[in-house]
Amino acid sequence: KHRKVAAAIFRRKEGYIMAKNKEPKTNAMRILDRMKISYKTFTYECDEFTDAQHTADLIGAAHETMFKTLVTVSPEPAYYVFVIPIDSELDLKKCAHQAGVKSLAMIHVKDINSVTGYIRGGCTAIGMKKQYPVFIAEAAQNYPQIVVSGGHLGIQIELAPQDLAAASKGTFCDITR
Repeated sequence: KHRKVAAAIFRRKEGYIMAKNKEPKTNAMRILDRMKISYKTFTYECDEFTDAQHTADLIGAAHETMFKTLVTVSPEPAYYVFVIPIDSELDLKKCAHQAGVKSLAMIHVKDINSVTGYIRGGCTAIGMKKQYPVFIAEAAQNYPQIVVSGGHLGIQIELAPQDLAAASKGTFCDITR
């Protein structure tokens, strides 16, 4: 028994232990699997946050089909999640209107993990700590597949925009400048 435990610890330290050589699953992937939503994953070497344009280039995704997830806070405070194309910017006035609040501000980088359960660069609208209202840029509907973070640095997920909306309980709307 001790030899088996020691062997398992050794394999973990060597970095190659996984459940029957399966690809590691993020919370977002497990939710998509449970919902029987089809998706494709892209993995790449990444030890720290990289901008979305660089990530798109690393995985060979067209910039217009790559989307980023941004989290905002209202004065109450309440949190709202927005998914927009990587080359776009949030229009906070439009976002506040969609959320039905007076104003919104981006959350501080140091708060991303405590609010969402994800880290900067690995944040996705699927499977956050709590179910926050999610708004997806209407431009996502122009493509059969879009790419979003997979819930961990170095992992991106490609899926249909309607499937992202279903998994995140999101709605499509005009939220960019």
